[in-house]
Amino acid sequence: MTPRTVCRSLVLGSLTLTLVAGPAQAAQRHPDTGRPDTARPALAPRSGAAPARLPAPDTAALSSLLRKAVQQGAPGALARIDDHGTVHRATAGVDDRATRTAMDAADRFRIGSVTKTFTAVVLLQLAAEGKVKLDTSVDRYLPGLLPDARITVRHVLSHRSGLYDYTHDLFARTVPGFEAVRNKVFTYRQLVAQSVKHPLTHKPGAVYAYSNTNFVVAGLLVEKLTGHPVRTEYQNRIIKPLRLTDTFYVHPATAIPGRHTHGYLTPDDARSPLVDATDQTASWAQSAGALISSARDLNAFLSALLGGRLLPAGQLAQMERWLSSGAQQAYGLGLRRRDLSCGVSVYGHTGIVQGFSTYAFTSKGGQRSFTALANTSNNGATDRTMLATLDSAFCGKHVKSRVAAAR
Repeated sequence: MTPRTVCRSLVLGSLTLTLVAGPAQAAQRHPDTGRPDTARPALAPRSGAAPARLPAPDTAALSSLLRKAVQQGAPGALARIDDHGTVHRATAGVDDRATRTAMDAADRFRIGSVTKTFTAVVLLQLAAEGKVKLDTSVDRYLPGLLPDARITVRHVLSHRSGLYDYTHDLFARTVPGFEAVRNKVFTYRQLVAQSVKHPLTHKPGAVYAYSNTNFVVAGLLVEKLTGHPVRTEYQNRIIKPLRLTDTFYVHPATAIPGRHTHGYLTPDDARSPLVDATDQTASWAQSAGALISSARDLNAFLSALLGGRLLPAGQLAQMERWLSSGAQQAYGLGLRRRDLSCGVSVYGHTGIVQGFSTYAFTSKGGQRSFTALANTSNNGATDRTMLATLDSAFCGKHVKSRVAAAR
């Protein structure tokens, strides 16, 4: 007997919230194939006792925060929760300011630095295969690339190399910097060369200091160790096995395939109009930030990763060796941990690329996964609001008073 689907939809101004309960098919359909977008089953934890059941998501608070992000300057926002076979979707605003098309939770978008987690997974799979050692110098695999032979593969994946972040130079002025590289194609070595013009920011291994240069080096390592482009390794090791039908590495092409949201870059001068940054090579980012995906695919990816389906237990444990990276957060190997207001810790990554701000996290064991997007960037107010969606998704009504105060 086929389980009965229970769907509820609320329309609140420009915001639509859809809840799909139970293991049946979700109401929305895939943007390209037209087939039902099926909720993916929750994954069993890797070992030991099941993680404690989380409180129910506060979907009303989540919806309020998405509306708030639109009020703060994002043309639109979306969110999706996958929780033990139940899917919650919420949207606000528009995905295209020209056509005024409503935001759709199935839209594809540029995921920015969430790409780093994909890249780290590939390198850790290679470590499991004995093709790379985390505590070996990068110089062994890429002789002469870096200015200090003490920099190890682990230092690169944990942002402890001391390599200067070349994006500080590229984007010292937000819009002019972007327009200068929008259609430009870089090689990995050109990007590394931009970095090593500057001295190391600290001794290798000393402290955490986020730098996109690290994951450009990681991309070079993947290509050197496998003899394949990173696109091939993403495809064969992650995208195909998990059937991520919305996930693409199109570099150096500029367009997002299929139905997608436009992304709008906020200028440094708040009085200036938003800049449509949707079409770009993202060549300045590559293995540090050039992937395209959807909320559905990112939730499936993170559930699989924390559920033990992508890495052997030993490599996942390496990924989760945490180093403090600020208040209530830590960094492992291409993976962030955020400690929420209710005491729950979640695991994933944020991703900022021109026009798109992504927040993708999952609970311990991959039982509940959450992705949210605002289709703007360089807007501190929307960044803070979108980060607050994590509490609504994982802490439930524990944070009701805080959300009410933020309205």
